[in-house]
Order: sequence, then structure tokens, then C-alpha cells
Amino acid sequence: MNQISLDMYQTLGMAVAVLFLGAFLKKRIKFLETFCIPSPVVGGLIFAIVSCILYATGILEISFDETLKNVCMVIFFTSVGFQANLKVLKSGGLSLVVFLVCVIVLIISQNLVSVGLAKLVGVSPLIGLSTGSIPMVGGHGTAGAFGPVLEDLGISGASTLCTAAATFGLVAGSLMGGPIGRRLILKHDLLKTAVMEDDATLVEDEKKHKRSVSMYAPATYQIAIAMGLGTIVSWALSKTGMTFPIYIGAMIVAAAMRNISEHTNLFTVNMGEINDIGGICLSLFLGIAMITLKLWQLASLALPLLILLAGQVALMFVFTYFVLFNVMGRNYDAAVLAAGTCGFGMGATPNAMANMQALTEKYVPSVKAYLLVPIIGSMFADFLNSLTITFFINLF
Repeated sequence: MNQISLDMYQTLGMAVAVLFLGAFLKKRIKFLETFCIPSPVVGGLIFAIVSCILYATGILEISFDETLKNVCMVIFFTSVGFQANLKVLKSGGLSLVVFLVCVIVLIISQNLVSVGLAKLVGVSPLIGLSTGSIPMVGGHGTAGAFGPVLEDLGISGASTLCTAAATFGLVAGSLMGGPIGRRLILKHDLLKTAVMEDDATLVEDEKKHKRSVSMYAPATYQIAIAMGLGTIVSWALSKTGMTFPIYIGAMIVAAAMRNISEHTNLFTVNMGEINDIGGICLSLFLGIAMITLKLWQLASLALPLLILLAGQVALMFVFTYFVLFNVMGRNYDAAVLAAGTCGFGMGATPNAMANMQALTEKYVPSVKAYLLVPIIGSMFADFLNSLTITFFINLF
């Protein structure tokens, strides 16, 4: 088979090309625009399908340098960290706890469904766990960590199964988040609940974040400083023996910088420009993530595993549409949270942010959703998921 290896610059260029392709198709295919499918997902999925066909027919295999994917991811989450205003966080305190409990329930439910369906179709419960919260809430990172653990327990090819399920979840979560959020918003006429007086402290005044061309350079430098200092924080956290995402240190430093700015006025955080830079990097990250999907891994899944994955899709729909939406307040923020939960509950936090971005660009912003999802998705979900997975594995 012929092989092509793209370096990080070529990979970035290809990712931008699929972004343009996705935006082009969204303008011309009403379904994609109507159901808020993110542009990187549209263009990237088409590329991934073409790449899969070339690989399956033995014509060509394309490999990518994913260095810039991680860089874009860290830049994006650093921009998210700058949004962590303590006054806003305090106002969202109860919602934060409620949302955290919902995510814990989701993690446990994913494993219960996977184990239950595994027994129903006659396969090992450990194979079932390969499609549970390991690849769903955990994503590719947790799949890579726990796949070898399941193989050591006698499940041959568990790493491949976990990775394939994570790939499936990444696509499914991206595709279903926007439509679910849109359906909830329109069905319950939620736009009138987008800005409630009682939640005024949760809505930041965009007027004080006016964009200025001259401020993009300082905004970039602030992000760079937070990322650099964040590596030290991440190193310190790693000494605890726990596993944290690579961007957690940068998020913490960015949040500290934002709140020092808010309370001392020693310097100005250019939030409008930082948000723009973060949005650009989110799109680039998703573009690279989508073109590097190996869809042919799904072809190796047997029918029982497809049933298990279908069960996870059904669970996510029921949980977000009927449970999470109602528990979180049955308002516009709750609908955007439901869309975001589809993203990180079946893929990764950047996918959650893309789902919410697609909705908020079509309708109106949701500060509460943008606050809760990154905090829970990046700081708490992986840690709690690892504890839950370990418990379930020890049961079998």
C-alpha cells in the first residue's frame, strides 16, 4: 500500500481545508445548518470517510503529525481558563454541584448499560466495559490507558476495541449534540429564558470586551504566559500521582490571571480578543482531530459491539433530553448544557464546546453552559471516571 506522511504544517493546512469545506457545505445544505452540525465535523468526517475508503481498498494510507493538535487544544483551554471569573463561578455554585452529580450518574449509567447489554448478547462484561465510560466520557485518552489493563485481564484486542468505540463516540457525540439542543430550544420556546434577571451576575457584559486590532497581540502574549506558567503547575499536579489533562495547568494560571486583573486592576485581560483566538484554535483542533480519525477501526467491530455502541447512543439521548435538561432547570442554559454533554459524554470536552458554539452562534450566548462544561469536563470528569472504571473492573 502506498503511504503518505504529512508533517505538522501540512496537517494544519489540511485541517483548514476541511474547515472551509465544512463551512461551504453548511451554507448549501440546509440540514447541516438547521441542525447545528459543527463545520469541522462536516468537512472532517467527509475527509475521514474518503481516507477510510482509500485505506480499505489498499490504495493509500495517510498519516499525520498531530503536534499542532495538542498546541491548539491547550491554547483553546487556556482561553477558557480566562473566562473563570470568581464572581460568575460563585453565582453558578449550586448549578456546578448539580451538574457534577449528573455527570457522575451518567458515568455509572454508561457502565451499567454496557455490562447489562454485554450479558444480554453473550459476551464478557469486560468487553462491555470497552464500550462504556472508558471510551465515552473518557475518550481516546482513557481508552489508551485502560485498553492494556483489559488486555492483561484476558480481553484480546481490548485496546483496539476501546479506541474504535472512542472514535465512534467522538463522531456520534458531535452529530447528536446540536440537534438535541435545537430540538429542546424550539420545542419549549427557550429563547425567552436565555437571560433571566436572577441570573444577571452570570451574564458578562460584552460591551467591556470590545475588540481592537491592537489588542490581539497583548491577548496572544497573555495566553502564552499562562501556557508557559501552566507547565509548572501541571508538573506539580503530576507529583500527586493522579493523571490530569495537559492543559489543566494553563487553565488554572489563566483563571488566576483573570481574577487578579478583576480585583486589582493592575493589568487588563483582553477577553474579547482572547475568546476570538480560543475559538480559532478550537476549530483548528477539531479539524485536525477529525481528519486523523481511523474509521476503518470500526469495521473490525462485531455485531455485539455495534449493539453495545447503539445502547450508548440511546442512553445519551435519554439522559440529556429527559434527565439532564429537566434537572438543570428546563431553560435555555439547560438545553445548551444538554448539547455540550453529548460532546464530552461521548467524545471529548472540545467536541462539547463545538456543539455549544454551534448552538450559541445560531441563537444567543450561554455563559453558564460555557462555564460549567469546561470545569466539569476537564477537571472532574476524567478523575471520577477513572475511579468508577476501576471499581467496575474489580467487580469482574
